[in-house]
Amino acid sequence: MCCFALGVMGLGPRFGVLFIWIFGSRVDDAFGSWIWPLLGLLFAPWTALMYILAWGPISGVSGAGWILVGIGVALDVATYAAKPASSRYSTAY
Repeated sequence: MCCFALGVMGLGPRFGVLFIWIFGSRVDDAFGSWIWPLLGLLFAPWTALMYILAWGPISGVSGAGWILVGIGVALDVATYAAKPASSRYSTAY
């Protein structure tokens, strides 16, 4: 069950970005090009999702929205850092 929960957390932001991208225009308005959301989808899905959620049509991302984007960066770093840490601390007897 734990592996299932971790798998859903790993794929969750990617599904979120895809869902917003397919069924709305918020991704196109926030980024202005298709390459940045695609790179975000592949390499930094939490950051891309938080940027899309924090983006506003008048002022872009400002104020507390940057805190949300920072949380997304921290989640991406934690996701990538957890993989080597788990292999380093796992022992095979």
